[in-house]
Amino acid sequence: MKKVNLAVVGATGMVGRTFVKVLEERNLPIENIYFFSSSRSAGSTIVFNNKEYTVEELTETSFDRGIDIALFSAGASTSEKFAPIAASKGCVAVDNSSCWRMDEKVPLVVPEVNPQDISWNQGIIANPNCSTIQAVVALKPLHDKYKIKRIVYSTYQAVSGAGLSGYNDLENGLKGEAPKKFPHPIAGNCLPHIDVFLPNGYTKEEMKMVHETRKILGDNSLKITATTVRVPVFNGHSESINVEFEKQYDLDELKEVLRNAPGIIVQDDVANNVYPMAIDATGKDETFVGRIRRDESVESGVNLWVVADNIRKGAATNAVQIAQELIKMWNK
Repeated sequence: MKKVNLAVVGATGMVGRTFVKVLEERNLPIENIYFFSSSRSAGSTIVFNNKEYTVEELTETSFDRGIDIALFSAGASTSEKFAPIAASKGCVAVDNSSCWRMDEKVPLVVPEVNPQDISWNQGIIANPNCSTIQAVVALKPLHDKYKIKRIVYSTYQAVSGAGLSGYNDLENGLKGEAPKKFPHPIAGNCLPHIDVFLPNGYTKEEMKMVHETRKILGDNSLKITATTVRVPVFNGHSESINVEFEKQYDLDELKEVLRNAPGIIVQDDVANNVYPMAIDATGKDETFVGRIRRDESVESGVNLWVVADNIRKGAATNAVQIAQELIKMWNK
């Protein structure tokens, strides 16, 4: 198997450090690994597979050393500048920011859902929004089987989705301190406000879910609406997803479809209080689905409760899985 040279961009951030952990766990065939950050964090050290590495400042010449794959989690402006530089040097940039997601020349990939889209990359592959990733893992097998007509998303998103500053706002807010990241206290509160508000009254996060779902599932006819909410949970996004199908379905069969789909664990035994919870999904890579029940208000609808670790499956793990798919493709 071809060994690869791999780089992590934004290595000292919350997602960057999780990249390191997931890369260690998944044991990719890595020849050389490099860690890049802003000048502020350059010079710090990272331990990877029991070896210490010095974090380098990301510059325009960082990719002049035969890097095959670069995992980016350093914000949209960094990705906008440096992902094309990486691509021009023969590297594939797997980008976790919002920068390239809706670019029609850039595949937007969740490996359980549309791995085939990796093959048409031109040096950049986009990692979807964390809340979209877990949703489409659950929706893809159902769309294939019953054809989705309409989706209503309601999300309950952890503060870690807003980075370290979001995490600190909850931690400090529980001690009675004023918020620094969020516009209102998050401790003991829910904020129906993730990212900026747009002229249509939706937030950017809500519209990301709409557009990204259509792109990943390859179906622009899908009717989708979303309300995204920040909740006082440290880690793990939860989502209530209401789906209306074009075809009739049998509930037991639908549950079986989910059980047999890649990346999904069904937890659906309400008689024994078994259903997905953020506290149990933390540290895991799967998407958990439960509270699966017929929507009795429409002809062919279902309600799902979908939970995943937003820093792992919602960001770092998904990007590493894309890297694994690339390596598999190159070794064919």
